[in-house]
Amino acid sequence: MSRSEEFRLHERLAADTLGLGCSKLCEIRLMNDSTWPWLLLVPAVAGIREIYQLSAEQQHQLLRESSVLSEAMMDLFGGDKMNVAALGNMVPQLHLHHIVRFEGDPAWPGPVWGKQAPAPYTEAQLEQVRSLLAPVCAKLQSGV
Repeated sequence: MSRSEEFRLHERLAADTLGLGCSKLCEIRLMNDSTWPWLLLVPAVAGIREIYQLSAEQQHQLLRESSVLSEAMMDLFGGDKMNVAALGNMVPQLHLHHIVRFEGDPAWPGPVWGKQAPAPYTEAQLEQVRSLLAPVCAKLQSGV
């Protein structure tokens, strides 16, 4: 499965997230909001807006990567619920949000979008979260 040479990360995703590496199919991105453990998988396939537009092999790979990421994030952060969503209302490029939720977090039980302004990571927080997520990213980079 090759990455699309024409693929370009949407400018909004580039502005709002930090790169953590690439999996077999996706770019792995950290939402620059320290309120929640929040990662995105962005399939590196040009022109894709919906999951059904991916080939069957790509759909299966996306599900494998999403499942591995979800389980690892819950193990690492000990959340109460893993929210996985592909909304695309603001950014049409296909991307899957993976957000660890905690009962009593600032938006619980509602959605995180629009609840409060993002709290960008400090350099120290970013170093810590990158270190914590490094094994997960390495597993995703290995092809799962």
